[in-house]
Amino acid sequence: MNIHPEFHRFLNRHDKETLLQQKGLAIWMCGLSGSGKSTIANATERVLHQQGRFTVILDGDNLRTGLNSNLGFSDDDRLENIRRIAETAKVLVENGVIVFISAITPRGELRDLARGIVGEKNLFETYVKASYEACEKRDVKGLYAKAARGEIEHFTGKDGSFEPPQDPNLTLDTESLSIEDAAIELLEAIRTRITPK
Repeated sequence: MNIHPEFHRFLNRHDKETLLQQKGLAIWMCGLSGSGKSTIANATERVLHQQGRFTVILDGDNLRTGLNSNLGFSDDDRLENIRRIAETAKVLVENGVIVFISAITPRGELRDLARGIVGEKNLFETYVKASYEACEKRDVKGLYAKAARGEIEHFTGKDGSFEPPQDPNLTLDTESLSIEDAAIELLEAIRTRITPK
């Protein structure tokens, strides 16, 4: 009510992708905290940047300091967190941008929500796989130590469950792959999806 979208008057996606010489795509990277999502996104983005591609990283932790700073970690807040991230990714993809989303996204229903918003053909689901034990050993942010001391409630993998994706577009096992090799695999997997015909 009293909202009048103006999409029909704007330049369309094809116009933007032609200018950028690339196709927009959302690479949704899910996995436990410390599995390597942000690190792989960063390494992959740097290669694409060197190739002249325009990219954006939507990092879950970064977004929780701004766009999603009013959200906690309850089920409802996690859902709203993913909804906002997905809506942001959708806008960027529809403007020809290659978007990396680094967000734990612990449940299938959340990933389905993201896919429904961004669009099946626009979302490339990447499972960054690492066991709780491996991530706990890395503990790059000190979160696992806090969780072990009971300082973090609903910590994914400990108090809160993580449902591995059933059929992701790509699985990157960071217990067996280096960051460089994971980035190479990801780049090869998305190459045809981001290259104009």
